[in-house]
Amino acid sequence: MQKPTQPIARDIVLIGGGHSHVGVLKRWGMQPEPGVRLTVICTDVHTPYSGMLPGYIADHYSYDEVHIDLARLAGFAGARLYCDEVTGIDRAAQKVLCSNRPPVPYDFLSINIGSTPRLNGVAGAAAHATPVKPITRFNARWLALLARVQQHTHGLLRVAVVGAGAGGVELILSMQYRLRQELQTRGHNPNLLEFHILSASDSVLPTHNPRVRHKFARVLAERGVQVHLKCDVIEVQPGQLRCANGTLVPADETMWVTQAVGAPWLQSTGLALNDGGFIRVNDQLQSVSDGRIFAAGDIAAMDQHPLEKAGVFAVRMGPPLADNLRLSVRGQALKAYHPQSKWLALISTGDKFAVASRGALGFWGPWVWRWKDHIDRSFMRKFSEFGVMQSQPAASTNVPSQLALNPQESLQALSALAMRCGGCGAKVGATVLSRALGQLQVLNRPDVLIGLNDPDDAAVVRVPAGKALVHSVDFFRAFVDDPYLFGKVAANHALGDIFAMGAEPQSATAIATVPPGLEAKVEDLLFQMMCGAVEVLNAAGCALVGGHTGEGSELALGFAVNGLLDEHLVGVTRKSGMQAGDMLILTKPIGTGTLFAAHARLAARGRWIDAALQSMVQSNQLGAQCLREFGATACTDLTGFGLLGHLVEMTKPSGVDAELVLSALPLLEGAEETVAAGIVSSLQPANARLRRALRNLAQFAKHPRYPLIFDPQTAGGLLASVPAHNVNGCVLALKKLGYVHTAIIGRIVAQGEAIEPVLLLN
Repeated sequence: MQKPTQPIARDIVLIGGGHSHVGVLKRWGMQPEPGVRLTVICTDVHTPYSGMLPGYIADHYSYDEVHIDLARLAGFAGARLYCDEVTGIDRAAQKVLCSNRPPVPYDFLSINIGSTPRLNGVAGAAAHATPVKPITRFNARWLALLARVQQHTHGLLRVAVVGAGAGGVELILSMQYRLRQELQTRGHNPNLLEFHILSASDSVLPTHNPRVRHKFARVLAERGVQVHLKCDVIEVQPGQLRCANGTLVPADETMWVTQAVGAPWLQSTGLALNDGGFIRVNDQLQSVSDGRIFAAGDIAAMDQHPLEKAGVFAVRMGPPLADNLRLSVRGQALKAYHPQSKWLALISTGDKFAVASRGALGFWGPWVWRWKDHIDRSFMRKFSEFGVMQSQPAASTNVPSQLALNPQESLQALSALAMRCGGCGAKVGATVLSRALGQLQVLNRPDVLIGLNDPDDAAVVRVPAGKALVHSVDFFRAFVDDPYLFGKVAANHALGDIFAMGAEPQSATAIATVPPGLEAKVEDLLFQMMCGAVEVLNAAGCALVGGHTGEGSELALGFAVNGLLDEHLVGVTRKSGMQAGDMLILTKPIGTGTLFAAHARLAARGRWIDAALQSMVQSNQLGAQCLREFGATACTDLTGFGLLGHLVEMTKPSGVDAELVLSALPLLEGAEETVAAGIVSSLQPANARLRRALRNLAQFAKHPRYPLIFDPQTAGGLLASVPAHNVNGCVLALKKLGYVHTAIIGRIVAQGEAIEPVLLLN
């Protein structure tokens, strides 16, 4: 994973993970631009390759074979990946607006979000039909249909596709092939399925030549697909489709593959759009109304070259888009993109047979499918097998010479590159700091007498009568490229000890380190990180009261947290209260150490990292309360010492031993795979020294889950001992609270003669 060696001077934001943008990322990874940072905003960490979707539906490819892992690709490119939904663009402020995070600033912006089939104007379509795009939502519906068919044993099930272009024809033939196979495999009658395809046109594949159209008409007829031409669907009803010519077509499941439209949020951007809601661009793929914004793929409408919505154009736009983004940050003249007038389309029939169409040419056969398969797999390898990238120049006292910077920015860049004297503590400038913190919505508590809203040399908080102060501190460097998400994880991690002890969080003081750079970039980085942190602190009822911010080579964040509990320690849950007969509960899955070590090596799947982060931002507050309600005798939160380290910390002062069941451990997806590959955290060897605490080490040293008991956790779950008569109710209650991976992982036993306190079980 690349790390910048120059201060960030320009930000390029890519909205969407379409075919053009994956080309930009690959190209950027092979040749980075010093001083320029890429940020990708996309709803999903896996971006589908539309050319292989029919093969996936037909079960010729797995999910991973037809999806580009955007997280790995972004890591290769040194780009930040933000998983969120874009809701708009503030062009005046040059910021992208998102659903669940602060606005993202840009210097240049590119949009490659594809398109969606037009549903507006067709009554009932939004409620009763499934558009094929976005593919992620379509896939969820397809899997539901697949499961439905697998259980179908009687009665007729009718599947309809509205739209008979290449996409619609490929889809219905692939679905028909797969679904009939599913029934036949289970010994059921495949004729329980009926398939319909509808088109407002007078032929299927109307944009292709007659030879190809006739071939597909024959294939559809031979396969028993009922074709309804000149049937413009005007209403989708439960169980049937109504057409403008009066035709009623039965349909229990309807897929929509008609003329596409642009995303609705583009209407509010002020960008010039065509009648379909697509962004009008010039030959340089630049918005005709805003030179800082580019668009490519289906969402782009070239003024001089009207193009079909075909994936081939999105792929071909990738290299010129990457070049023009690079030229833009340099302030150089852009290059024109000239789309081809004819292109080759390879259209599959679902059964490893394909038809080739180009201009007036048309030919077909199993060999065409093998040819298509070779082309598709070769394309996908480009984005999963990364070659050697060009090295970035080492940091020096020279400003990134090719970037177009104004005089003030050049001075700031020189300052950021210069060796810091350290006499000022390498602090961030007061103006930058005050602007960043001034945007935060910090919680006000009546027991905070002097805090961030009335800053002074130090914060002053009141300890209410009858309360004792609980104090904890945590600090670590960023392990993800999203500062907002990192801020949430860091705050959640810091609050863990407070929750585990049964205390109420009161106040937090931040300690942050940010890399030097242009003031605007440092300010936004600090704001994004602290915004995420403050959201977590506020939700916990904890007031941010101050902090210290300094410059360093890497982004890092920590908190000193105060909490309150009864001064007589009523209700406190400590590590030392375990009792023989208690059951051992873990509320979150483990594996963050190995997964993020793999992430740094581009060896983890994006969905593994996404799931791990979702676990890490889940607060332990409700879980700790639940454990106390069910009489937990001891509790701690899992952090850097790993599961075994924390368990030993609890058994020793409690004067007990423990049995740990390896097969019962809840694991994050991918953790077993990455640790099996020998990928472990740098802290793992230190944790593994605790193997001396294992009574039967030799018996389990080769167990696939054995290394994970040493895996260091960040913002991990709660490890607690609960009386046996309460444990089942406690687990059920925790799962209802959202801790869905909660598991009973062992039990506490009386201390024996052996000096090793932990016995492993399978």
